[in-house]
Amino acid sequence: MTKEKKHCNHEHHHDHSHNHALIISLYLVGLILFIIGFFVKNDTAKLVLNILAILSSGYDVIIEGISDTIKTSITRKRFHPNVHILMILAAIGALIIGEYSEATLLILIFAGSHILEDYTVSKSKKEITNLINLNPKEARLINEDNTISIVAVEDLKIGDRLQVLNGDQVPTDGQIIDGFATIDESSITGESIPVEKKENDIVFGSTINGNTSFTMKVTKNSEDTVIAKIIEMVSETQTNISKTAALIKRIEPIYVTIVLLIAPIFYLLGLYAFKWGYDDSFYRTMVLLIGASPCALAASDIPATLSAISNLAKRGVLFKGGSYLSNLADVKVVAFDKTGTLTTGKPAVTNTYFKPNISEIDTKKYIKIIKSMESQSNHPLAEAITKFYRQEDIIEDLIVENIIGVGLSTNYQNKTYKIGKPTSFLNLTKDLLEIIGIYESEGKTVVVFSEDKNIIGLIAIADMEKENAKRTIQYLKDQKIHTVMLTGDSVKTGTAIANRLGLNEVKANILPQDKANYIKELKEEHGMIAMVGDGVNDAPALATADIGFAMGDGTDIAIDVADAVLMKNDLEKFAYTHKISKALKNIVIQNLIISMAVVLFLITSNVFRLNFLSLPMAVVFHEGSTVLVILNGIRMLFKK
Repeated sequence: MTKEKKHCNHEHHHDHSHNHALIISLYLVGLILFIIGFFVKNDTAKLVLNILAILSSGYDVIIEGISDTIKTSITRKRFHPNVHILMILAAIGALIIGEYSEATLLILIFAGSHILEDYTVSKSKKEITNLINLNPKEARLINEDNTISIVAVEDLKIGDRLQVLNGDQVPTDGQIIDGFATIDESSITGESIPVEKKENDIVFGSTINGNTSFTMKVTKNSEDTVIAKIIEMVSETQTNISKTAALIKRIEPIYVTIVLLIAPIFYLLGLYAFKWGYDDSFYRTMVLLIGASPCALAASDIPATLSAISNLAKRGVLFKGGSYLSNLADVKVVAFDKTGTLTTGKPAVTNTYFKPNISEIDTKKYIKIIKSMESQSNHPLAEAITKFYRQEDIIEDLIVENIIGVGLSTNYQNKTYKIGKPTSFLNLTKDLLEIIGIYESEGKTVVVFSEDKNIIGLIAIADMEKENAKRTIQYLKDQKIHTVMLTGDSVKTGTAIANRLGLNEVKANILPQDKANYIKELKEEHGMIAMVGDGVNDAPALATADIGFAMGDGTDIAIDVADAVLMKNDLEKFAYTHKISKALKNIVIQNLIISMAVVLFLITSNVFRLNFLSLPMAVVFHEGSTVLVILNGIRMLFKK
């Protein structure tokens, strides 16, 4: 991860090390020298002490201002000033006219505000940068002779066998091949409750093993693991900034250049047009350099955006950059994949129906037969039925035939029992067909159970909506955001689910390759669009959307192409993220207003010669506005 220190949101390509302890120590030395110089009567000694105080307390900002201006100007082959140049020139000017204490006070306040800015910004990055420490460094490799070697994680190859001891960090993504474990997966999913794992289960690098040891097989290269992808996403937040921040970054050197050109003109106007005199004209020109400096403007966006991203990271929402979070506030339509996004992705029994004339004892017998038959099938619907009847016993040694395209059949106690789809039964009564029609209109799959060709009952199964999906959809509708479901299911099934969730629109029977085309159509019709999905078939649509959200347990490719990931698979976190995006937009607007208002106030006060506006007061107002917008942005860390 590239770490850049930012002052007023401009790039710093300087090579000097940002040793914060050293910078603070030098700042305190400068403060002490300034206090001593304040009581010294000798002009020469006072000058020397104040110059030393300026160099000591302003070491960091002075080096930055000069080196960045030189290096960037050479690289871009045009004058590209760093904003610190305005403050440095103002301090030099104050020294020239004999205002030693004011020059030092200017640098002390300016440097002090930037130390505070560094602290607040680094605090906002804490949740993000802490992820780097989660990346495992070493693994216990089981050699061919079953000896153990400690190796670097990046040296592991797919197929390697690893030993994971109790309490160890799982070194990489893989599969348990011997043993079992209880694993804390909070670093990946955000879920605090440990998950039980057995042979053939998948484990993730960076997660923490519990009180048992197990052997695992490596299934991914270190750079392809889930935690590696998360860290890569987080790294991109440092370089991907919002449109507002990018605009400020682009115009900042132009703005500073204009101020530097206006300064001598302002001096000459003061001298000849306003008759202020040499000293007063020069003094007010120095105040102009301070008042017009765009530090507060430049700090309006980045600290707030990083704080918002950090806030979301704590709650299991990761962004690849600030621009995506910023743009979310302007989204006009949200498209959802159905399976695994709006629904659980796992079929579940929703309704059972047994004919009214069947006794309770016979019903229990039939349920036992149904579970016994389904327990011998690996079909997802069979799993749903056995799970629904998990309390029931099964009949041992029952021979079950799987008739492809029809269902299951068995003989028990001289009777033939069948379970299958309705079309395979020719003797369905009008009443049963009506019940089946009701279930199917609700998007449910129906299976029929019979004894010797007599229909005994029906079981309805559906991929159920997630509990929080309806609340999320309602929130988006309240925000006047159009909601759409994209699904390959039938129109009947898709419409039933869409109606239950309250979606505005459903596009059913669509192929994976068509999803991206629908995203383009929705974008043309409504405007900015976000897409939420989890599968390989969602990847083109996620990439086509203005902002793509992948569910945390989705496929690698979906997470790769998405702009954000909902780690806990919690759709309500999407609604929360939209709220944060709107709050971020409001805070950035507030900061822009505050920063520009203070600049206009200082310039106007300077032109009209308001007596209270001295150099130190100009710095207090200017740096005060910078700190104010930073602290206003830092509120996003705690926003709920």
